[in-house]
Amino acid sequence: MQKHILPLFLLLLACGTAAAQELRCNISVSSQKIQGTNRELFSNMQRDMHEFINNKRWSGYVFSYDERIECSLHFTLNEQVGSDQFKGTLQVRVSRPVYNSSYSTPLLNYKDNDIEFVYHEFETLEYNEAGENSNLVNLLAFYANIILGMDSDSFSLMGGNDFFTRAEHIVARCQNVREAGWKSFENRRNRYWLINNLQDRSYSSVRECFYRYHRLGLDVMADNLTDGRLVIVEALELLQKANRTKPNAYIMQVFFDSKADEIVHIFKSAFPDERKRVYNIVSDVNPSNNSKYNALSSEKTN
Repeated sequence: MQKHILPLFLLLLACGTAAAQELRCNISVSSQKIQGTNRELFSNMQRDMHEFINNKRWSGYVFSYDERIECSLHFTLNEQVGSDQFKGTLQVRVSRPVYNSSYSTPLLNYKDNDIEFVYHEFETLEYNEAGENSNLVNLLAFYANIILGMDSDSFSLMGGNDFFTRAEHIVARCQNVREAGWKSFENRRNRYWLINNLQDRSYSSVRECFYRYHRLGLDVMADNLTDGRLVIVEALELLQKANRTKPNAYIMQVFFDSKADEIVHIFKSAFPDERKRVYNIVSDVNPSNNSKYNALSSEKTN
């Protein structure tokens, strides 16, 4: 059965069940660097985040329990400012299963260094899509939409548009907040630039690569390894097209932060000519990971 498409009777049944939620998100809060605080506070914080992001319906799509998106948000809190304000980092990871295999491929491995929020213990987290929200709720809603958008892009060409537009709206509403991470002038590697690059038509070939790499490449490799790998090579060539248009784009780093190791694993046993072709692409577009890609330049096929 194709993902997200159900017969009508199952659709009607699923609409009334808890299985309609889209995310299976593991939330963790690390607070070891904060001393002298009631540890139960952080347990409650983690529970409230988990309930908020996993129990809310983020779209009109219907997901069965097994189709929910596997993801994780790991908060590392480094500082407590006052009684209820916290600063730290967030690691966002997303994966999805590859068809006809037991393998899950990483879709996103992203670190946000600008985490700052106020948390009031025992206060319910609620999201108002058209109004004001706390920065914690905005963060969770932003990444919920990024996660859904990345997953959707891996199944259909530009399939994540609606979710990325919602994430973009959250960024727009946060332009006047005091917390960092939402504004273009703060730095070139934050939430503003993440969604900017995802929505920028100049980088549409990156998103096309993302779709072809997963749906037309990885998803067919179990049935035809050679054809699947060839599609992935052709998908990676689209990244060169984007890099020539706008070199050193943030979205390129985001892509390879999740895919560098996987690309090496896929092609390390390929034919020498194919390995060399891939090596030339990735070493040109993503030279910061050349220490990994050197495995592809070897003449060995182990």
